[in-house]
Amino acid sequence: MSEHPPVFEHRASFTLPVPPQRAFRALVEPPELSRWFAEHITVEPRVGGSFAFYGRATLGAPGASDATGRLLAFEPGAALAFTWKIHGVDTEVRWSVAPTDDPAKSTLEVVHTVRGDLPFKRPRHVLDDLWRLHAGNLGDHLTGRTAGVVLPDFAGGRNEVRVAIDIKAPPAKVFRALLDPALMNRWLGGAAQVDLERRTYTYGWRYDIEGRSVDGGPTRIVELVEDEKLVTDWTDWRGEPDQPLTRVTWLLEPLAGGAGTRLTIVHDGFGAPVDRSDYQQGWYGFAERLRKLFE
Repeated sequence: MSEHPPVFEHRASFTLPVPPQRAFRALVEPPELSRWFAEHITVEPRVGGSFAFYGRATLGAPGASDATGRLLAFEPGAALAFTWKIHGVDTEVRWSVAPTDDPAKSTLEVVHTVRGDLPFKRPRHVLDDLWRLHAGNLGDHLTGRTAGVVLPDFAGGRNEVRVAIDIKAPPAKVFRALLDPALMNRWLGGAAQVDLERRTYTYGWRYDIEGRSVDGGPTRIVELVEDEKLVTDWTDWRGEPDQPLTRVTWLLEPLAGGAGTRLTIVHDGFGAPVDRSDYQQGWYGFAERLRKLFE
């Protein structure tokens, strides 16, 4: 480990949909790591061996010459730790997998130790969002839902989340489920309130995070085209007052032959790729719940 004392340590825990041995393979085998973690990666599975990765999907978008990571620990089937230089700052990551009460699942524990000043306004939030993003992609990779695995583009690109799903109901019925609070509560799990005249629109989500009470989700309707399009704002999920609003667009298209509706959700306006966090998986989950409303 580095001789420099840590500036801070980020810890996170995620439930994975596979047993520990299967999960561990996804953490050490380059073909799997390149699907959910980094575009280019080399792994020598031994202490002191290479754990070097780079590319557009790595925070800071480092080049091949910047890929200098090494394994600090390697416990087959259980844990590994590696060095990771982010924007010139020394950091270390430890991944540990463990069984759960469900033999078909496992827990991934992430400890990310930072030994310098990262060039971000809120470095703890950046790392929190980063690991939510990576873990979301890992979970989708392990379940085989390849459409859900979307690597970030830290070299520049469209910072958005896009989810599409087919629903066996006509656009008019699906659209109503986006505006009728009684229906919204059935798939959103909130206490929705909608005032079309005033264009106010809320899911009724309220929760506590980092010592503050947050009213999460949308607050108003930005655009509405009956049975075709709904656009709302979206507040910072941590309730940071100086974070810009993002935008969520719901697009509804009739399927050929009257078979139903193609629903596309686009969440955009993020300031940086990492801000996407695990919204990809979150919106897919809500889209699935909306689909099941019509089964």
